[in-house]
Amino acid sequence: MEASKKEPLIITDKEQMRKWSRTMRSQGKSIGLVPTMGYLHQGHISLVKEALKLTNLTVVSIYVNPGQFAPSEDLSTYPSDFHGDISKLMSVPGGVDVVFHPHNLYDYENDTKRNKNDKGACKNLEGKGEVVSCLEESGMGHETWVRVEKLENGLCGKSRPVFFRGVATVVTKLFNIVEPDVAVFGKKDYQQWRIVQRMALSISRSLLGAKSSADNGHINCRELRDSVIQAVSEAGGRIDYAEIVDQESLQAVEEISSPVVFCIAAWFGRVRLIDNIEINL
Repeated sequence: MEASKKEPLIITDKEQMRKWSRTMRSQGKSIGLVPTMGYLHQGHISLVKEALKLTNLTVVSIYVNPGQFAPSEDLSTYPSDFHGDISKLMSVPGGVDVVFHPHNLYDYENDTKRNKNDKGACKNLEGKGEVVSCLEESGMGHETWVRVEKLENGLCGKSRPVFFRGVATVVTKLFNIVEPDVAVFGKKDYQQWRIVQRMALSISRSLLGAKSSADNGHINCRELRDSVIQAVSEAGGRIDYAEIVDQESLQAVEEISSPVVFCIAAWFGRVRLIDNIEINL
C-alpha cells in the first residue's frame, strides 16, 4: 500500500515563518533549510533528501531573487511551476514540513502597489554604464547589500558583477527569517557555494575556532576575541559585539578559568546575526 503523501505547510509571510521556526525550536526541534528559486529538478530533490537526514524538520524556500539578475538578463521569463514543485516535494519520502514562498524579501517603498504575481520586468541599462541589478533598476528603494568581495571576483563574477552580492544578500535574509540549524546547498555553482559558505559560516566557524584554541590552552580572552573579529570582518561582516562572559553572571572575563560563553553579534548589510558557544575547560 502506498504511503500517504505529506503536504507541506505553505508560508508566505516573513514574520509567520520566523514565528513557526521559533515555536518548533522551543519544542526542541532542529530545522534544515534548502534555499531554491523553484522549478525544482532532481538536484534540488537530492538536497532535500540530505536535509531530511540532518534535522527534525525541513523548510524549502522558493523565491526568485531579483537582486541577482542583471538588467540584461530576463527576470520576467525565469521558469516557474509552483504546483509542480509542491508535487515533487510531496513525492519525497518523509516529505518537507514547510515551503516558504514569500512575495518579496526586500523593503520596497511601493510594495503594496505591485502585482503579487509579478516577478518584475527589467530594462537593460548597459548603455548607461551602470552596474545594477533588476532590483535597483525597478526603483523600489533597496540599497544595502551583503558582499564577500574576494571570492566574488573572477570566474562567473567577471561576467555577472551583480550575481554573487545578490545571492549573499538573499541567503542572509533567508537565514535571518528561517533561523535554520542547517542549510543545504549544492556544489554545481562552486563559486556560489564557497561564497555562501564563507558568509554564512563565518560566525559559527570562528566561534568553533576560538573554542578549539581555548581547549588547547589559549585562555587569553582578548586574543580569542581578536581572532573571531578578524574572521567575521574578512567574510564581510561588521561586528556589533564579541564578548566572552561567565556562564552564570554574564560578566566579561579576561582569562578563561571557569565555564564561559563566547557571544557574538554581527551585521551583514542590514541583517544582524547572533551566535554563541559555551567553553567548559
